[in-house]
Amino acid sequence: MFARLPVLRLVAVLLIALTVGGTVLQTAAPAAAQERVERKSFLQLLFGGNNSQKASPSTKAARTSRVKKPVRSVRTAAPPEPKIEKLENARKILVLGDFLANGTADGLSEAFAEAPGVVVVDRTNGSSGLVRDDYYDWPGQAPGIVEEVQPAIIVVQIGSNDRQQLIVNGEREAARSANWLAEYERRTQQLIKILRARNTPLLWIGLPAFKSPSMTTDMVALNGVHRKLVAQAGGEFIDIWDGFVDEEGKFIFTGSDINGQQVRLRGSDGINMTKAGRRKMAFYAEKSARRLLGDAATAGVSTIDSSLFPEIFMPPPPDESAIAVMRTMPVAMTDPDLDGGSALLGGMPATASLVRSPRDMLVLDGVLPEPPEGRADNFAWPKISR
Repeated sequence: MFARLPVLRLVAVLLIALTVGGTVLQTAAPAAAQERVERKSFLQLLFGGNNSQKASPSTKAARTSRVKKPVRSVRTAAPPEPKIEKLENARKILVLGDFLANGTADGLSEAFAEAPGVVVVDRTNGSSGLVRDDYYDWPGQAPGIVEEVQPAIIVVQIGSNDRQQLIVNGEREAARSANWLAEYERRTQQLIKILRARNTPLLWIGLPAFKSPSMTTDMVALNGVHRKLVAQAGGEFIDIWDGFVDEEGKFIFTGSDINGQQVRLRGSDGINMTKAGRRKMAFYAEKSARRLLGDAATAGVSTIDSSLFPEIFMPPPPDESAIAVMRTMPVAMTDPDLDGGSALLGGMPATASLVRSPRDMLVLDGVLPEPPEGRADNFAWPKISR
């Protein structure tokens, strides 16, 4: 019995070894299966490649996304248009009147902006009129303004502020009453006489319609007074009424501009003008102004640069003035001929020829000249050479 103990121990050790070995093999088999070796192709063995180990997703560094700052769009402003310099002797258009005349002056300045020979002088007073002479006395101020400016044309637009009572002989008269109209005509005629004292062309611009029906009615009456008195004084009354009413004669906010486009002409109050409205008022007077100004109103009028004609504009000697150099002495018609003769070019008589030309033979005798030998119209038989 005791002899069998070593054998039993040996068998037990073998069983334990087999059990442990099987467990180890089962544990190592999955690991070996996971470590799969890729077989390289012939090209990879020849040129190499695919040696870089792929990083596991867990080891990749997370990229930080950059937040883009909003970029402001910069708008480049258009370069300002070059301003036309006016000539020193430019002809002046003097504008007088109330706030409407101020808008007309702006429109005329825009109309003649490219004409160097025309300058628009604005001497308007927005709240003035012919009724409140205590606020601004036009008959008293006009002579000094005309003397200072020396205008070529006078433009007047006034009356929008004259819907007020007038003091006549110490009594207040209501607007458009008989005494009021008589006094208003006297003041208007007085101003026109002052402006026409030097026979300066006068352009009197009429008043437009307004949003208020009563104000529009008053403007119709004032236009009638202005039209009659301006025509009597030899001026020109410019009617702008149709440009600011519809086909039925009613007030409009929107209408055609000078280019025929529908634009806003009047302000929200129904009294003031927009930029397009001011330009339209000036458009009515622009045609007459250009006719009176002539070539001075064109855009091409400018001074002659002496550098363009150096042979004409020679600098004077140091001891003489430019006037003495440019002066030319009179030349008499009987001065001696210094050019060798007095006959005009082409005035010499034609020399007579003894032999008639082919033209003379054809015209005088009706004989055609013999065509040269070999020409298509030479029908003569060729000469026989012997």
